[in-house]
Formats: sequence, structure tokens, C-alpha cells
Amino acid sequence: MADASIRTVEARPNADSLVKPGELVDLVEVTPLTLSDRRIYNQLLENAWDAIDKPVTHVIAKSVLRGSHNSNDRVGESLERLMSAIVKVAVTWEGEPAIERVQLLGGNLESGRNDGLLEYEIPARLRKIIRNSQVFARLQREVMFALSSKYALTLYEMVQKRGNLRWKASERFMLDSLRGIMGVPKGKLSSWSNLKLRAIDPAVAEVNALSDFMVEISPIKTGRAVTHVEMRWWRKDGDASGAADRALQFSRVGRRIKVEGRAEQVIAGQGAGPRPAWLDSRGPALQTATYETARLRHPGYDIYFVEGEWRRWSEAKEPPHNPDRAFLAFFRSYAEKHPI
Repeated sequence: MADASIRTVEARPNADSLVKPGELVDLVEVTPLTLSDRRIYNQLLENAWDAIDKPVTHVIAKSVLRGSHNSNDRVGESLERLMSAIVKVAVTWEGEPAIERVQLLGGNLESGRNDGLLEYEIPARLRKIIRNSQVFARLQREVMFALSSKYALTLYEMVQKRGNLRWKASERFMLDSLRGIMGVPKGKLSSWSNLKLRAIDPAVAEVNALSDFMVEISPIKTGRAVTHVEMRWWRKDGDASGAADRALQFSRVGRRIKVEGRAEQVIAGQGAGPRPAWLDSRGPALQTATYETARLRHPGYDIYFVEGEWRRWSEAKEPPHNPDRAFLAFFRSYAEKHPI
């Protein structure tokens, strides 16, 4: 959202959404961050919002940042990455475009208690950028937590920053600039085909499925090489917006199936419902104790969906000597690759 008559610090978060300065949307990460880091940072900004541009200490409960995780280790690791993260922000200096390098997070103090508090500071240079900001993105909390990759979250923020512009519905980026904004680590996804396959296409699919906007990213060639991309966006009509609302009500694995366009039915929740009949014809049955073990080891996952993934993965392989052990091993690997 952009309006020259409104300073970003005057925009207010509400029960459904939070505000993020536009300068912190299109920043370039010198130090790559994770999806969890980005979510936690957005929460820290929101919590500090009433005094975001003032030299004060902010306080937040660690449980808010921890979310559904029982351990504070993830929060501590994110805080350390955010403290060490250096980003490049596009600013104006004496009327000319300039690049300012800043740290995202200042010093902080974390209580040793699991239910304790965190004190933290916003660095002075960053406070100045936020104070002068007149462009911001309004982020829906449900969407922010539903998106499953940092690339999807970054693209969502980029679209939310631009979505309400009346005079603009597309923007061109140098390919290297887009790679930097999306936080692609140096040396990774170096070719256009890999970047498109691994980062851009999945991110576009998620944003289109879950947000209020549709987005499209098209390559632009100079000679035979892709050197730029054009991003176009437009607001969904009523039917499409309703579909996005429904998608947010699905379980996490159900949302992934919707994004991927797959047709199998997924039982929502933590696997407490009846076992889907379509699994019965896919090889050896598993013991009841195996399902209970899976529930205990991996709370929050739809165990029948993961079972279906395991059976599809196993179709081209030799039948396992011990199906129950093989399923639990697959589940452990699946949970590591697809954390909730």
C-alpha cells in the first residue's frame, strides 16, 4: 500500500493484519534468513509498532514467537541470525538514490524461563528508515503463517506492498535483484531454470492460492539469456477470493495439495479421523501402534496424508521387510524436510 499523505508509522495493525514498512519488504539480504526468521521478525516489528521509531526497549513473551513449537531453541537461533543479518535497503540520500546497509535487530535479553520474556531493541539506523517510510505492506496473519517457504512469504510481501497502487500493476526487476530480494543464497539456483523451478513457481502458486491477489512473473531476455523479470499483479474477483479463504481453512498438507493441484482427499487435523479407504489398496497394512507412535513423534501432521506420500514413494521400490519401521523412518525424513 502506498499513500504519500500517510506515514508508515501512522498505519495501525489490527486483529487480522500487521504493517511492514516497504523498505523492509524489498531489502536485499546479505545474510540469508529462514522462513521462521522472517515470521519472527515480522512479529517483533508488530509488537514494537507503537514506539517503533523511538530509542526504547521492547518486550514480548517468548511463547508468542515460539508458536506451536515446544522448544525455545528455534527462537534463540532466529534471534541470533537476525542480530547478525546485514541487509541492503534502497533509500534516498540528499535527493539521490542510495543503498543503506543496516542490521535488522539490536541487542536483546532473553529470560531463561520457557514462559519468560524477551527484551529487544530496533537499531538506530533502522528506526530512521522506518520513521521516514511512506510505503508499507499490510500482511494478513493467516496468510503469513500459512505460506510454507521464505520465497512465498517474500513474494506475498512484495505483492501486498504494491497491490493497492492505482497507477501501477507491474514492475520490472533485474534477475540478480529479484534473487537478492527473495533471499536466494549466493551460489544457489544460479540458472534461470533452477530459480524458476525451485523458488519462483512454487512461490507464485502459493501466493495465488492463499492471498487476495494473483501474481505472474515472466522472464525477459537480453540476447539468449534471461536478465530481467516482469512481475504483474491484480486483485482477485469474488469467487477467487472466496477460494483463497477456503484454502486457509485447510490443514497445512491440504493447502499443499490445493497449491499443487492434486486431487486426493486429505483428512484435516492431526490424523484423528478415519483412515481413508484409498490407502487400503496400496500395499501392506500398518499396525495401530505404528500410527500411535507417529502421532506422538510428529504432532500436528496428518499421518494418513504422510502414509499416502510414503506409499506413493514406495511404489517403484522393493516391498519393505518391515513396513511399520519403514513408514516411521520415512515419516522422520518427511518431517525434517517439511517442518510445521
